[in-house]
Amino acid sequence: MARHGGRGWYGRMVAAALGVTVAAAATSVWSAQAGQTGGGSAGRGAPARSTAPAAAPVSAVIAHASDRGEHAVNITIDDGPDPVWTPRVLQVLRDNGVKATFCMVGTQAEAHPDLVRQVVAAGHRLCDHTVSHDTTMDTKPPAYQSQQIVDAERQITKASGGVRPMYYRAPGGAFTPYSRKLAASHGMRPLGWNVDSKDFERPGTDAVVATVKRELANGPTILFHDAGGDRSQTVAALGTLLPWLKQQGYAFGFPLR
Repeated sequence: MARHGGRGWYGRMVAAALGVTVAAAATSVWSAQAGQTGGGSAGRGAPARSTAPAAAPVSAVIAHASDRGEHAVNITIDDGPDPVWTPRVLQVLRDNGVKATFCMVGTQAEAHPDLVRQVVAAGHRLCDHTVSHDTTMDTKPPAYQSQQIVDAERQITKASGGVRPMYYRAPGGAFTPYSRKLAASHGMRPLGWNVDSKDFERPGTDAVVATVKRELANGPTILFHDAGGDRSQTVAALGTLLPWLKQQGYAFGFPLR
């Protein structure tokens, strides 16, 4: 799995809450997902539930397969939420009736809790992508890895209103045996990818589409991004790829837990 660089933008981003009102019907979705992940629904601005039951441990083996079987794909979206691009990604997913897994950076989730709740309300799943997206964290001490993973889990859970992330994706694939076991002990399955769309490099929409089509034989989990700069090519590529995948007979699922 390739490492993705150029992530210093995280430290430069200004935290600003986005005034998005989530429909009241979302409450039932939050409750259902909270039941899966050991959290619960809560009102806006509610503190993280430190007394919530611990999530059940899961496998520490890096997941790639889809829960919908062999002829299925898992759409995964990294690095957000972002106030410009996450709503546009959500819209193209909604237009195509597709659910995805959003691998969120803790500081971004903390800055944009309404977007985190929008993601949950739409039936998508959450994934812990660490506090600060340090792609060298596999070279750092266990205490640092723990802080990055556990603090991000707390930030995302608080921002969502009590819904825990179900997966952990190491920045740039920088997993270690320790980080995988730690995440799994918190109920977060380590999550890899099979197809890197290369959308982060902004090679052009056609190039992103061609890369996914070419690499799809590698496996079902496809990596896209909704933050880190201009993601218009990602939105456009998803608008082309999702209908095409349906035409090819693919189902859309979530990574195995």
